[in-house]
Amino acid sequence: MKQLIKICTLLGAIATAAPLMGQPAADATDKRVSEILSRMTLAEKIGQMTQAERKFATPEDVKKYYLGSILNGGGSFPGNNTRAEWVEMIDAYQDAATSTPAGIPLIYGTDAVHGHSNVRGATIFPHNVAIGATRNPKLAREIGAATASEVAASGVHWTFAPTLCVARDDRWGRAYECFGESPQLVGTLGRAYVEGLQGGPLDSANIRHNKLVATAKHWVADGGTIYGTGDEGYEIDRGDTRLDAAELERIHIAPYVPALKAGVGAVMVSYSSVNGTKMHEHKALLTDKLKGELGFDGITISDWAALEEIPADTNRERVVRAVNAGLDMIMEPENWRDFISDLTAAVKAGEVPMARIDDAVSRILATKLRAGLFDAPMAPLSSADGVDSPIGNPEHRALARQAVRESQVLLKNEAGLLPLKKNARIFVAGDHADNIGLQSGGWTIEWQGKRGAITDGTTILEGIRSLARGQVTYNAAGEGAAGHDVAIVVVGEEPYAEGFGDYRPAPCEKCQPLTLSEPQRQMLARVKESGTPTVLVVISGRPLLIADEIASAQAVVAAWLPGSEGAGVADVLFGDYGPKGKLPVTWPRSLQQVPINIGDTNYAPLFPFGFGLTYQ
Repeated sequence: MKQLIKICTLLGAIATAAPLMGQPAADATDKRVSEILSRMTLAEKIGQMTQAERKFATPEDVKKYYLGSILNGGGSFPGNNTRAEWVEMIDAYQDAATSTPAGIPLIYGTDAVHGHSNVRGATIFPHNVAIGATRNPKLAREIGAATASEVAASGVHWTFAPTLCVARDDRWGRAYECFGESPQLVGTLGRAYVEGLQGGPLDSANIRHNKLVATAKHWVADGGTIYGTGDEGYEIDRGDTRLDAAELERIHIAPYVPALKAGVGAVMVSYSSVNGTKMHEHKALLTDKLKGELGFDGITISDWAALEEIPADTNRERVVRAVNAGLDMIMEPENWRDFISDLTAAVKAGEVPMARIDDAVSRILATKLRAGLFDAPMAPLSSADGVDSPIGNPEHRALARQAVRESQVLLKNEAGLLPLKKNARIFVAGDHADNIGLQSGGWTIEWQGKRGAITDGTTILEGIRSLARGQVTYNAAGEGAAGHDVAIVVVGEEPYAEGFGDYRPAPCEKCQPLTLSEPQRQMLARVKESGTPTVLVVISGRPLLIADEIASAQAVVAAWLPGSEGAGVADVLFGDYGPKGKLPVTWPRSLQQVPINIGDTNYAPLFPFGFGLTYQ
């Protein structure tokens, strides 16, 4: 009843904007936008351009400042992180938004980058680098659709995914967010993922059918930044991409074109720079290229507090430069009041034209209309009684397990050690073998991820035990391998996300050396000393510099960051499914080869782009 009253009130407020029978949908949307816009005050317009974080804005703030959007950062969730609490929270924000004079519904956004990864119990799919290894756009589309239903079931309307970066340097800590180093691969999988999330171009049926507004990010060339020297001895995550126009187009802009053609609803702008100009003030690439030449008519949104990256003396100057460059919605998690104040003053002073404000708000309104938010402010599934929640359901977990097994890349298999015999005496070693947090990586429950049983799922060890019919012994430190037929040693990286995942040579407080830790090397040495044939399973978001360790093992599998369904790794180890994955990135021999990409002069990696053995 509450939702019915809300919808009826809202529809009454915009009744004069109802589309004409038989009029093309685009014309009808434009007409409704114009009529709504004509009734809005400057405060309401600037409120629509503002996105605040849930911890720093209340429903009363939404009502008072006419806020157009709320988001949650990684690791930010209501109460005990249950579906009911998510729905209750977003419903409260939506009630506030639709009770304002303009009655414009709020759009709530989250980083659902490999499943609904902020919510405990949700299906955690492999990170994008693993999906790149599958080369399977149908699978990517199905993952997008499954993610959309789980996210919509919690009341969320908008995900900041997929990432369409082209990973050109393994030292970048966000490389696992990319589908690979090939623009064509990224473009193909990115489009399929958008289609899964949105169900196609945005239309009023999306929310009713539990789809989302998708976001292509981070515009543009975030995966091509140059590794340099900064205050801490490195600079890559928010660095500078230096390319001529033709190479920028070929490598970093091309992957966006399929997603734009698929009708992606939003584009998030990169922290980084292109040829010395911060993307958040890059009018040539934001307005002229993206909106003009490529015809993007959705929302451009800034990244988290990213206006701080623009070199200027005052926040007002940064706001002016970003909005005039073409940003429509500004993600100011904490300091959103300052954004509203500074933009209001700038408009009144003539520093930002009213036409630019109206263009931004028109895009926001049109996206909300196309997504069906005016008709269904809350996704029906989020509050439907008697309907089983799709969050973490068996069908989605089966899909995630399929994605895991299709992403396994067999790098080495001496004497046909794999597939394993199920009645073999198996020894398993390594922390990564029995740890959901380690196998899921960053952007899982918390922003940077963490070790431990942080969510529901199946570890690799549990998958091995479920399929094996013989003895399975586990010792994380690698002690006791002697006397077994085979050892499965699972090694890899600690969880990380942006900034913290960038390559840092030791010594440092939080190094990312792209090599195995000393305890892992000692564990491998113990297993090797036992003389037991060894299968090395590598859990990582990128190729690691482990040529020696690969040489000493009889079989090697790149398992990437498989997420919550580790049993998919075991499916391939035992041969229930043969390995199908192909490297989506080049695997270097040493740090001296980094960066290395297919097509480089003197290309001689340890394993080339596209490499992957089979059991045949």
